[in-house]
Amino acid sequence: MEPLDRLQARIISCRKCPRLVRHREKVAKEKVRRFQGGEYWGKPVPSFGDRRARIVLVGLAPAAHGGNRTGRIFTGDRSGDFLFSALYRMGLASQPTSISRDDRLRLRGVYVTAAVRCAPPANRPTPQEQDKCRPYLERELGLLRCCKVIVALGALAWRTLLKSSGVRGRFAHGAEVVLPDGMVLLGCYHPSQQNTFTGKLTPRMLDEILERAKRLASSSDPGDPEDCCEEVGRIVE
Repeated sequence: MEPLDRLQARIISCRKCPRLVRHREKVAKEKVRRFQGGEYWGKPVPSFGDRRARIVLVGLAPAAHGGNRTGRIFTGDRSGDFLFSALYRMGLASQPTSISRDDRLRLRGVYVTAAVRCAPPANRPTPQEQDKCRPYLERELGLLRCCKVIVALGALAWRTLLKSSGVRGRFAHGAEVVLPDGMVLLGCYHPSQQNTFTGKLTPRMLDEILERAKRLASSSDPGDPEDCCEEVGRIVE
């Protein structure tokens, strides 16, 4: 088994945070009316995407009836609809929707993950829960050897990434920081309904961040392995 696969297996089996374990399993058991007939994942949600990605998107945590239900990050909820439609417009996804783990969606040049892997009550993980989950993200980024640009979707993801790197920087949409390893960190408002319904984050704003990420990723030294040299955003069937 590849190191990244072993890490994902560890994430899926994690039970470090009792409050999060109780919540994710309670939601999966009780469900909501519109999903009563289906099965819920109800476990920590693994990452998804191109393992040779130069761009990594980091969200907050799985949604209770999104990733916690489908078992794939940003899948099955409005936030995911907004995000994946943008990735499709940018040529980074094979289709504009992310409905289920077996919907044949493929990402090219992009990898999607989260700061916290379990659905938290009220979408608010505690600082202690964030600290327990952060090593998974740190290890993951270390294994994604082609990564050149990280897009933090929201302030929590931004703070998590800066805490890991020891760099300071205030979160803002469009903020940009160079990390000690040479990666570029970009700030972007989270594609939550609270932001997208109010116009705080528009499709054009997200497109501009992704365009910036693509430019930075394409202009960076690809380094090793050679497979990283492939064009960012090109879907190969």
